[in-house]
Amino acid sequence: MHSFKKPLFLLLFCSYVCSNSFSQSLTYAEKLGYPKGKKVVIFHVDDAGMSFESNEGTFQAMHDGVASSCSVMMPCPWAGTFLRLSKDTPGMDIGLHLTLTSEWKTYRWEPLAGRTVVPGLLDPEGSMWPSVEEVVAHASPEEVYLEIKAQVDRALQNGIQPTHLDSHMGTLFATPEFLQAYLKVGVEYGIPIMFPGGNNKLITEAFQEDIIKQLKKAGKYSEGMELPEPDILQEAGPMGEKIWSLGLPVLDDLHKNSGDWRPEKSSFTQEELTQHKIKMFQETLDKMEPGLAMIIVHCSENTENFQRFSGSGRSRQADLEAMVSPELKAYIEKEGIILTTWREVMERRKNLN
Repeated sequence: MHSFKKPLFLLLFCSYVCSNSFSQSLTYAEKLGYPKGKKVVIFHVDDAGMSFESNEGTFQAMHDGVASSCSVMMPCPWAGTFLRLSKDTPGMDIGLHLTLTSEWKTYRWEPLAGRTVVPGLLDPEGSMWPSVEEVVAHASPEEVYLEIKAQVDRALQNGIQPTHLDSHMGTLFATPEFLQAYLKVGVEYGIPIMFPGGNNKLITEAFQEDIIKQLKKAGKYSEGMELPEPDILQEAGPMGEKIWSLGLPVLDDLHKNSGDWRPEKSSFTQEELTQHKIKMFQETLDKMEPGLAMIIVHCSENTENFQRFSGSGRSRQADLEAMVSPELKAYIEKEGIILTTWREVMERRKNLN
């Protein structure tokens, strides 16, 4: 699954424990003109363009469900097809899932900037590195900047103005230098970048869940134990304020763990997995604090072809089925939750300048 690596968790955890004065001020949603006390949500489909199935799932989730935004992996073979077909639905909220890794063993892709321009992004096979750690070990911040810039340029060449930028596998949050390259591209093109600089309740819980998972894997976890405190690398609150001052919107929170959701029993049907996810999305919405949050999902059809390169098909199919479920839509309406898009968020930010 595509999840943020430890450096991002450290960054966000710091803002949660160290920026109390910031969290007591207006939420970014309120700054953008949304009603006080309201929960404003972007249900966001990652990985469009990765495969035929990812494209189909993204279109279904946005056309027929509550998903309001998506982002495309530009180096992937099906990205161009997604962008071309998206023009049949004017106004789709399409961003870029800036991609610096190629994680599947039997399905790979290469940088768009060219192997001679960004050699540090190439593994021995000539594809992008499989892991975030390998990108950090081999690629320079300048190469990262050139590659993500090339991905924006490719979208523009295809006639798509991205509504926002975000980061596949959280690679752009792995080092302060990568984060600066991410911000630089966003500012240069005037495109919002996904960054949670507010209360960060959901992403902090995700950080804690990952710490527990790591401890359990190492056989070092016991119920009720005090979780280790991470080293404080940077503060998300001040970074959010910086991004806001540069004219770009900022999230109050971020959720990215739906790929890890499974019923507690050892075996379950696809329908049971979907129902479990619907329940978990409802619990997440109930748990989030007022403000602007992005909830990440991965929506794909679980075909035989998809299963050839990824074991995540059932989870992605369940995300898709949850997005189009009348039950989740009814819950959102009952709770008065506002669904929005990155395009609307940026328009509101521009109107404040």
